[in-house]
Amino acid sequence: MSDNHEVAERAAEAETKAPRSARAPVEYPVGSASEFPPGSHKIVQVGTQEVGVFNVNGDLHALINVCPHQYGPVCAGRVGGEMRCNASTDWKFHWSRDGEILICPWHGHEFDLVTGRCLALKEMRLRKCKVNVVDGEVRVSLGGG
Repeated sequence: MSDNHEVAERAAEAETKAPRSARAPVEYPVGSASEFPPGSHKIVQVGTQEVGVFNVNGDLHALINVCPHQYGPVCAGRVGGEMRCNASTDWKFHWSRDGEILICPWHGHEFDLVTGRCLALKEMRLRKCKVNVVDGEVRVSLGGG
């Protein structure tokens, strides 16, 4: 049985075992921790949602794969950093936060992977999901992170 098939089966099993009336978040297995080394990201299916799971400096972050600007597949974008030039850099250009900024492939909006906030428009943010690693398995639950 393939790893993807096993993950899908465990996710379906977790969904059917959860009581619907309690509305408790369901954790969906999305792969082993070794599949998410630092600097990597992968788009996975979590229930009915596509979610991007990103390893930022050893910490896992999960974001719903929908850009709030025009609903594009934001998690398919490039991950980079930001160029700073201000008093803290002595007014010299300085590349920083490498691997922490997600760039939407449709219109180039940049988002902080840790907070989900848009760098240019602070009121715009990506929806986060909770991520846990249990016995070497990465699990994502919808509804807050």
